[in-house]
Amino acid sequence: MEDLLAFLLAGLALTGSPGPATLSMAATGAAFGARRGLLYLAGISLGMLLVMTVTASGVVGLLLALPGVTPAVSLVAAAYFLWLAWRIATAPPLDEADPARQPPRLPAGILLALVNPKAYAAMAALFSSFLLVPGALALDAGLKIALLSTMIVGVNLAWLLTGAALTRLFREPRANRAINLLFAALLLASIALALLV
Repeated sequence: MEDLLAFLLAGLALTGSPGPATLSMAATGAAFGARRGLLYLAGISLGMLLVMTVTASGVVGLLLALPGVTPAVSLVAAAYFLWLAWRIATAPPLDEADPARQPPRLPAGILLALVNPKAYAAMAALFSSFLLVPGALALDAGLKIALLSTMIVGVNLAWLLTGAALTRLFREPRANRAINLLFAALLLASIALALLV
């Protein structure tokens, strides 16, 4: 029971702390509202399920052990996050009458999860540091995936709702610019931190 509680607390800290997924969820909620961000949330959740599966199976460790793979993956991830930070920083003030503005969709959420270095680091730490079902590795991995998937949906929903609470500020051009720049800077800082750790 102690291991389960420690796993849940560590999981909450690692999945709930500011990072690319959580910050982009808040930005999506602020820019488009909670309802319009649900597909993006589903994409991030599905992407994280894939990240957990390949991490638990050891595939990530094998791939990253191949020469040249780690720098290539890091370069692709950095390019994607720079592009995402640029989109957030330069987003115009929210206008209710602008139907052309589309929220990020399911594929964008999946891609974000798959290129997120923080996701792999967090899942590797959680899967290797805790044993919830001794003597049954498949059951242990399945339980961890189920618990973390539930936690990830809840955490990202909380960030989406928090962002949606800021929607009013996104209608004011000066406040919108400041918040967009803050979200973009936090996104880049979270990536830099994940890459350094």
